[in-house]
Amino acid sequence: MNFLLVLQTINQLLAAGISITAFSLLLYALTFNLKDRVARSFAFIMACVVAVFVGESVAGVVSSQTWIERWYQFQWIGIIFLPPAYVLLSDAVLATTGRPSRGRRTKLVIATFVISGLFLLTIPFSLLVGPLVTDNVVAPHLERTNLTWVFSAFYILSMIWAWVNFQRAYHRTRTRSGRRRIGYLIAGALAPALGSFPYLLFGSSFASVHPYVFWLTAVTSNTLVSGLIIIMAYAVAFFGVPWPDRVVKRRLIKWVMRGPITASTVLALTTLIRRAGEPIAFFSPVVMAGTFLLMQYMITMFSPIWERWFLFGEEKNNITLLQNLEERLFTTDDLKQFLEAVLAAICDRLQVQRAFTASFNMTGLDYLVSVGGQTGIQEEDLSHNILEIANTEDIIGEFELFSWGEYWIIPLFSEGNQDDLLGLVGVEIPGEDFHGDQKEAFHILIQRAYQALEDRKYQQQVFTSIEDLTPQMIRIQSLRAATRYDGTGVLSSATNDLILDEGTLTEWVRDALSDYWGGPDLSESPLLQLEIVQNALDEHDGISVRAVRSILREAIDKIRPEGTRRFTLDWVLYNILEMKFLKGQKVRDVAKRLAMSEANLYRKQKIAIEVVAKTILEMEKQAREGNKKSSLENDKKMLQ
Repeated sequence: MNFLLVLQTINQLLAAGISITAFSLLLYALTFNLKDRVARSFAFIMACVVAVFVGESVAGVVSSQTWIERWYQFQWIGIIFLPPAYVLLSDAVLATTGRPSRGRRTKLVIATFVISGLFLLTIPFSLLVGPLVTDNVVAPHLERTNLTWVFSAFYILSMIWAWVNFQRAYHRTRTRSGRRRIGYLIAGALAPALGSFPYLLFGSSFASVHPYVFWLTAVTSNTLVSGLIIIMAYAVAFFGVPWPDRVVKRRLIKWVMRGPITASTVLALTTLIRRAGEPIAFFSPVVMAGTFLLMQYMITMFSPIWERWFLFGEEKNNITLLQNLEERLFTTDDLKQFLEAVLAAICDRLQVQRAFTASFNMTGLDYLVSVGGQTGIQEEDLSHNILEIANTEDIIGEFELFSWGEYWIIPLFSEGNQDDLLGLVGVEIPGEDFHGDQKEAFHILIQRAYQALEDRKYQQQVFTSIEDLTPQMIRIQSLRAATRYDGTGVLSSATNDLILDEGTLTEWVRDALSDYWGGPDLSESPLLQLEIVQNALDEHDGISVRAVRSILREAIDKIRPEGTRRFTLDWVLYNILEMKFLKGQKVRDVAKRLAMSEANLYRKQKIAIEVVAKTILEMEKQAREGNKKSSLENDKKMLQ
């Protein structure tokens, strides 16, 4: 076997693999952190690398000299724009460490792009590089011109400038992890800068005399490029994202494994099989499909293992528990299917046609599951009257049972709390009396329905807790991510760090309304931190209680329907707020006036408070936007 031909084949496969990897990393940057300037600059470099190695790969397989020349010219598009791309990236990294451009660096970046654009215009006229050279050379290449020397000087000076900026950014980074990643970025950035330059234009004579040295050097260079651009992508992946390190690492590794590594492996094996000749080449489609499936299988099977051991660290048990929660999640559809099975089993045991299960939440009926057709029972009957008669008539085991029309109704309360109604089971009254086995089976099936509703309730409580914690976790993760490279500037910033989310604001509003006519929950309310309350202090002589009370009243008035006050459904929320809090009436009197049970009143009150909180949140956002505009206008006036 010709060793020189082997080296050429390996080099072609590596060039194709680099173009695949660079394109995949380009998509990664555009997908996950496009808003960050560093990531956008990196994406531009990857686009240049794609152009360089796609041109090299295609030129190596086409036979027409005209097309070979065209593809090498296409390769030069990427080479020309690499210098400004590196200058742009280095400037973005330096700005991230707290050293933004004051105008001079920005002008120099623009100048490099203008110069590269001028070089690009010379390619069709064979001024930057000449025609294709194929005679007495180790590999085809474009001819060197006088302008090529000028471009080479521009290329070298731009790269030196970029590396000076990288070094400045490295020394400005104080944290160990930040310095490590800047170091990875500098090391990874060497690959495209050194591996993309067309050395053959200047060393074709040496390469012709020493072809083995040339091809060994080319293979080594492309091998380093393929690995170092991944390291470069790893360093850039942490810019502009608030995710924890383990999330960034896992996402990037899976992206690389499923994308460039899988595609490059399939391409390499398929190419080798085809070049082996008949009859082996006949199996190339089988090898292609089999390699792809095998790679996906290995990634799926082994990724949980290396994630658990290399990414999760000391918290791997807790993170594994959260990941397993997704697979074991008891959704509403799962619950309905389970309850349908329970109801069908009850009907079979009691030899009846119809049964249903109703689930309740804080606002009333959540959903209704039935078998055997329509139940004929209205929502008002289920949610309003059930509590009043739940303690009457017969008892079966631990569950209360009473008659309601054609049904036996079994209310299911939360354990230890007879005021917390989870739901109820309704079964058509059987024509025959219970037998011993039927009674026991009926009790077991009711217990199954109760356990399902109880578990669903606990699961919802977990989700509610996670939802309440999410804004705080996002804020901390964002701060932690920002301090990777500019910790002092971020943590010492005097900007308003007040987190506004509906869950927290709802708690503040509920507490303030409970002491609307005086009390510590009003006078010491966290609502005092809001800008709308601070703005209202001037209107109320600096008295905080009056300011908070005025904002609450304004928010309640905003949800008041238009027209004359009525006691209809669309007025329920406003009437509850006005009568219960603004007028201070008792719950019993409000419930009687609105013709609803106290339990239903509490459910509607919860919704009303949430609506007030959302209204205040919108008012606060508008106030902040107005203050920002006023501040900008004042700054402009001062500058003038």
